[in-house]
Amino acid sequence: MPDYGPLSYDGLPPASGAWREGDPVGDRLFVDLGPITLDSGASLPNVRVAYETWGRLNDDRSNAIYICHALTGDSHVTGEAKSGHRTAGWWDGLVGPGRDIDTDEWFVVCANVLGGCQGTTGPSSLAPDGHPWGSRFPVVTVGDMVEVERLLTDALDVPSWALMFGPSLGGMRVLEWMVRYPDRVRGGLVLGSTGAVTADQIGTHATQISAIELDPAFRGGDYYAAGDGQGPHLGMGIARRIAHLTYRSETELDLRFGREGQQGEDPHAGGRFAVESYLDHHADKLARRFDANTYIALTRSMSLFDVGRGRGGLAAALSRITAPLTVVGIDSDRLFPVRLQQELVDLTPGADYLHILHSPYGHDGFLVEDEQVGVFFDHALNRVRRNDPR
Repeated sequence: MPDYGPLSYDGLPPASGAWREGDPVGDRLFVDLGPITLDSGASLPNVRVAYETWGRLNDDRSNAIYICHALTGDSHVTGEAKSGHRTAGWWDGLVGPGRDIDTDEWFVVCANVLGGCQGTTGPSSLAPDGHPWGSRFPVVTVGDMVEVERLLTDALDVPSWALMFGPSLGGMRVLEWMVRYPDRVRGGLVLGSTGAVTADQIGTHATQISAIELDPAFRGGDYYAAGDGQGPHLGMGIARRIAHLTYRSETELDLRFGREGQQGEDPHAGGRFAVESYLDHHADKLARRFDANTYIALTRSMSLFDVGRGRGGLAAALSRITAPLTVVGIDSDRLFPVRLQQELVDLTPGADYLHILHSPYGHDGFLVEDEQVGVFFDHALNRVRRNDPR
């Protein structure tokens, strides 16, 4: 891919779909935060954060909203696919002038997470020796991600976020923020997430990580010099297929594809089922816009997540959250079943009740059901206004 522009399916996938230094920046802004010591005790000599903003910070700096993206998301919440951005914004229908998250009123920020591959320091970034970190990139935790986001908050001179919200991995960061820095978050919105990742989720994560690491083209994590088609896209493709089955519901897949063969193919003659073609497409798509090391790093950070670790357990940690917290479960989510969100509501003083997003699309419902997500956003924001009418 000669230009880091809108996604193309022509030719072989690159060794890494990461944004790299020298690629078009698109709408990204950058800030260097200096050296950071991680939870593991390892350190990074300098962390650069790529972020995007919409709207304007008001005079008393009280109208800032922070969006925490999920595993394969990035800072490009809204906007078209163009030079610098492989795909259109992942919540394009929600954020903008006159939309539910009205950027005529709110100053909205989203940053690519630590360990990511879209401009923030991660495995594909250059280490001090001028080579990609690759296999040398240390383990990062959700706590490390939040610490970097806190430093970004300071750099932006935002005293506190009026609302911080996110789905999945993003929701984990919202919870960590509200426990770690309660004076910096006036309200939270968590969609399809949990306070502690379960054994079932860890097992699913481990299977995906193994699929990547066992691809010979992974080369132990040092594949960035490989040519197109020579990177670990096969292993990451298997990981993506496994993940995508957990992201969508059994009902949706069966109604959408059933046992039909892919158009022009006969499964009884060695051809693919339609659902196989669908999964193949998503595997290829991710390989062209994402990075295998980042997939491993962020997936592992989710497995490590337990907001109660070192805080006396989950109940003790969540009891610290007294600011308004709106918790949303997705009724068809088999990756983060609603019992996990009910647990958050039961243990968090600032939560009101369990809100349900009705969708046949499983965990991915948060990406599809813009209208319902907008209603939850309005509810969360109204709770913040009643609690803190600044």
